[in-house]
This record gives sequence, C-alpha cells and structure tokens, in this order.
Amino acid sequence: MSERPDVTPPGPEPEPTSASEVFGAALGSAARRAGLDPAENKSTGHVVWTAMGGWRGILESVLPGLVFIVVYTVTIDSGTGDGNLWLALGLSVGIALVFTVVRLLSRQPVTAAIGGLVAAGAAAGFAAFTGEAGNNFIPGFITNALYGSAFLISALVGWSLIGLAVGFLMGEGTAWRSDRRKRRAFFWLAIAWASLFAARLLVQLPLYLADLAGEPGAITALGTLKLVMGLPLFAPLVAVTWLAVRALYPPSVK
Repeated sequence: MSERPDVTPPGPEPEPTSASEVFGAALGSAARRAGLDPAENKSTGHVVWTAMGGWRGILESVLPGLVFIVVYTVTIDSGTGDGNLWLALGLSVGIALVFTVVRLLSRQPVTAAIGGLVAAGAAAGFAAFTGEAGNNFIPGFITNALYGSAFLISALVGWSLIGLAVGFLMGEGTAWRSDRRKRRAFFWLAIAWASLFAARLLVQLPLYLADLAGEPGAITALGTLKLVMGLPLFAPLVAVTWLAVRALYPPSVK
C-alpha cells in the first residue's frame, strides 16, 4: 500500500491557566475561525484566499477606500485644490453599509462587513469633524501602530503572537517556547508582521503630513499607497507565515 501524507489531528487543547495561555487560546480560536488552522491539510493558495475572505472579503476591504479616493480625486476643484469631501465620505460609508446589509439578509457571517463598516464610519467621522480629507486615514494609522507595536513587543519579550496562536491551534499551548527552532521562527514571523505595519506608517505618514502642508496630490497618493500596501502585501505575508508554520509542524506519514 502506498504511503500518503496525512495530518494527525492535534491533541486536546490544554486548559488555559495563565494570562498568556488565555490570550493564546483566544488567538488560536480566532485563527481557526478564519480558516488558518495548520492542522488542516489545505493548500497555501486556499489558506490565503480564505484569510482574505474570497472575492466578497476583498471587495468589502478595498471598495470603500477605493471609492473614497476616486470620488475625492475626480471632484477636486482646480481653484481650491479640494475635492468633494462629503460626497466621497457618503459613498464610501454607504458602500460599506450595503455590504453589511447584504450579509445580514443572506444570513452570512457579518464580522468582516461590520468591521469594514465601523472602520469606514470612524474614518469618515474624523474627516467630517475636522473638514480635512487627510484625517480619513487617521484610524488606519492608529490601527497599524497598535498592531505593529503588539507584534514587535511580543517578539522582543519572547511571547510571539504567532507562536501563541499556533501553539493552541496545534494543541501544545505554550510548549513551543522550550523548542529553540520554533521560538526563533515565531520571533522572526512576528518581526515580519511588525515590519509590514511599520512600513505602512513610514510610507504613508509623510504623505499625510504633506497634505496638511497643502501639497497638491498628496491625498491621491496617500489613498493609492494605502490600497497598494493593503491586501497586496498582506496576502504574501500570510502565505509565508503559513509555509513556515507547516515546516515546523509537518504532516505525519501513515
């Protein structure tokens, strides 16, 4: 009989007994719901596609921001240099709302759509309150700063967020910390994710400041780069993370 690779189901997850274990269990559960369980024998492409939410998830993530920047850009007045902020914000939030309603009516999971709606609403609130289009990007800056800091700090203190999530997905809790190879891999994966969020800030913040200084075209450039540095960078890093984790936990051979 020919041998074939198979995945041995992980053992029962240990009962969380400390703050780190409780947090790790929560991260692992969230990753499993997102379809990122290394114990499942899925292709890398399938995992990345699932992490992005398929076509609907991509549209929910990209379209509100794309509509905002396109509408604002095409309505820029040559005299003032400003676009129609209220129209751009209204259409952006309206599209996010439509996505949420469609999911509710079709009785599908609404987490991603609601997240997009909240993000679009918060961004619109910043811009509308101040009357500055550039402030539409402030919530994104805050999110990138928080996520980047979390990944960086977790790596530096030896409790990589990637390791915490994978440890509970694979049923070993925090035992990975006693394995030098796993600990090193999870350290660098966390650093890679922290670098992604840091890169977004390093590239996008100067454009935001340029807009505050009245630099023409800064908003268009900022919105474009936000889209380019979104899913196009997120997807490859998900793939790298998945492949690295599968290398650490290879399928057993029966």
